Amino acid sequence: MFNASEFIEESILKLKEEIGDRKAIIALSGGVDSSVAAVLASKAIGDRLLAVFVDTGLMRKNEAEEIYNIFKGDLGINLKIIDKKDLFLKELSGIKDPEEKRKIIGRLFIEVFEEVAKENGEEVLVQGTIAPDWIESEGDIKTHHNIALPSGMVLEVVEPLRDLYKDEVRIVAKELGLPDKIANRQPFPGPGLAVRVLGEITLEKLEVCREANAIVEEEIEKEGLNKKLWQYFAAVLDTKATGVKGDVREYNWVVAIRMVESLDAMTANVPEISFAILKRISKRITSEVPNVARVVFDITDKPPATIEFE
Repeated sequence: MFNASEFIEESILKLKEEIGDRKAIIALSGGVDSSVAAVLASKAIGDRLLAVFVDTGLMRKNEAEEIYNIFKGDLGINLKIIDKKDLFLKELSGIKDPEEKRKIIGRLFIEVFEEVAKENGEEVLVQGTIAPDWIESEGDIKTHHNIALPSGMVLEVVEPLRDLYKDEVRIVAKELGLPDKIANRQPFPGPGLAVRVLGEITLEKLEVCREANAIVEEEIEKEGLNKKLWQYFAAVLDTKATGVKGDVREYNWVVAIRMVESLDAMTANVPEISFAILKRISKRITSEVPNVARVVFDITDKPPATIEFE
């Protein structure tokens, strides 16, 4: 049986040994994996850890502000927020293949961290990689951006959560005293909305995805279903469809809603969701989010599908 307190004690000792007297940097997304890794590393080396939140332009609505308030304010972790929206969106311009998107994002993350590390003297990169990340990457299911690291990377990588599954990470988060909104936060992909905007990424599609996703989260959390669901989000399909608004024909984007139950993300089932809830979400998205013609609901389990669309 998994013992969280023993894992924490062993991890802190191991991190002290692996990092030594060097400085370390960690990519903090605000998800439970990177949050737990950050707290463990902070306990191990204190102020020699620098947590970096990179605003890629691919984040959820108000993400940067929430991260700052939780980690800099509530937890007192050494945090730096870097705005790199223009860089990421420029490099992703015209890219449609999901694997290429992931590799570009992985490369840019490392380049940003190495740039920051040169300024501050960090030599170690702490990552929140967990077991499903490297299992899916090695199985050629999809490349996780924190696995597809470029050759010649200067920073030494340390992965304190590498052998854990998501349910075990949540147990550790609670044992560490992390707030419930972090410990039980639904997973968010490392590449962010890049894998929820199918095909080419544009500012228009990103904004549609961001706003639609916020509506899905609001409605699900209002119903208390967030405690039951593993993930619940919106994606923008790489296609347009005909719709009618105000007696006028329009030809615009199709938004897909995804909701799944799971224990460890290795498999996932689509639950039976009240039609009234789905209808309300659909009406809100089509009325509140510009440039959306229709909304569909994905009922595919994992397998055969993956949880994310790309």
